[in-house]
Amino acid sequence: MFLIDAHLDMALNAIEWNRDYRQPVSAIRASEAGMTDRIDRAKGTVSLPELRRGNIGLVVATQIARFNQPTGSGGILPGAGWNSPHQAWAMTQAQRAWYEAMTQPGPDGVAELVQITDRASLDRHVALWLDDSLPNETKPVGYILSLEGADSLVDLSYLETAYAYGLRATGPAHYSTGRYAPGTGLAGPLTALGRDLLREMDRLNLILDVTHLTDEGFTEAMDSYQGPVWASHHNCRALVPHQRQLADDQIKRLIERGSVIGGCFDAWMLKPGFTQRKSNPADFGITLDTVIDHFDHICQMAGNSLHCAIGSDLDGTFGREQSPTDLDTISDLQNLQGLLTRRGYSAGDIENIFFKNWLRFLQNAWKT
Repeated sequence: MFLIDAHLDMALNAIEWNRDYRQPVSAIRASEAGMTDRIDRAKGTVSLPELRRGNIGLVVATQIARFNQPTGSGGILPGAGWNSPHQAWAMTQAQRAWYEAMTQPGPDGVAELVQITDRASLDRHVALWLDDSLPNETKPVGYILSLEGADSLVDLSYLETAYAYGLRATGPAHYSTGRYAPGTGLAGPLTALGRDLLREMDRLNLILDVTHLTDEGFTEAMDSYQGPVWASHHNCRALVPHQRQLADDQIKRLIERGSVIGGCFDAWMLKPGFTQRKSNPADFGITLDTVIDHFDHICQMAGNSLHCAIGSDLDGTFGREQSPTDLDTISDLQNLQGLLTRRGYSAGDIENIFFKNWLRFLQNAWKT
């Protein structure tokens, strides 16, 4: 079944991890054997061939580069930021250059990626991937460009520059103290720059991604933002008590707004007590069924299957060591079909979760 994934950090890992995503996952793992600079070396789960093998034809692809605040109050990933917004911007441009390089046809005449920026390109691309008469190897994977954390926008004029090259979704926050909004693990509202950012995003009709906002930032953004809103990779606080997760009142607000919430496959967000970069998913019994527990919580709140989908965050600075134990590569997302069926979800519900919810959201956001 066709599948849309609303959160992948491919360019981050291609540039900073030096991964050639044109290669099979097995080849990437082999090339990293014995490397110890990153905990997920030789354990990655994503590559472009695996996306095609899993019938994942459209992804939301991130740019991400944080700014290290001079106070050094920091987040949970030491050394993960840059020492000026200008350096952070330069890193996002390296990531953009990788995406654009992947849009150039290879020797076989097929490009690895194609950028999706509007309703017309979306509809054409989905029609291509729904055409089962063509092999997936002949189809480029579509990508919608998203900015995870807005620190790299030196000033608001950079947002318009980014929109011109195809940026279509932005999350003001990531981890740590942000220039536009504090992020995961912190508290407090948007900054003055963040409020200006939302107004400019509204003018451009960008999708607001509430992922990583504080509770105060979430409330302020939902109260003030008039444009389309989604939560690209989020799970449920009722199941895993942590500020990074969505509380039930936040889920309710997103449902009322017509938003979609992408389930995240990072193990620490799936069961309570898991410690990032230390715990073993097998010790907690974390499987793809655990992800469905979070889907089910949202569906029960909504009374339907129209507001949850896939936002896996696979390869989001983690690999097999922090993924569900029954997932080897991203192509295994297809196994959710049988698991959802066994949990009582209808064929229509599964289509909603696999692609129709994201597709409907994007079609509504891009009416013209």
